[in-house]
Amino acid sequence: MRRFFTSLFAFVLSGLAGGLVAQGLAVATDADVEYILVFMISALVTILVTVAFFIAQFMSDAQRAIGLTALCAIALFVLVGLGLIAWTFSQPPGRSQWSSDLRVVAGLVLPGIATVLVQWLFVGWRARRSQAGFGRSGASA
Repeated sequence: MRRFFTSLFAFVLSGLAGGLVAQGLAVATDADVEYILVFMISALVTILVTVAFFIAQFMSDAQRAIGLTALCAIALFVLVGLGLIAWTFSQPPGRSQWSSDLRVVAGLVLPGIATVLVQWLFVGWRARRSQAGFGRSGASA
């Protein structure tokens, strides 16, 4: 039950963090309708990352699994970001709108990274607290 509530609270915190980053980027770049996609993807990323970290809590070495999950998720977002940037710059000069395209790319990648970092910090902190201590605190008679 503790893992479920940890994941539920991490879902709320990371969704808030990802939404705040997306909102901040939208305000800073004077975004328009294109940020609807960013907010939808941000919610989907929050759900998927929460499921991944929920599963990582059930591994035998939870701390290592949580760290590996965070590392893989951040690497995935960096690769997606680099791929989207490469795709943006590969468009013909007359068709591409680099400034608006790069705003959307930043809006897709940065909230996802913020979501992963908040999940990693919170779930990792809760997993460390639930481990048995040394000595009397970890012994059961």
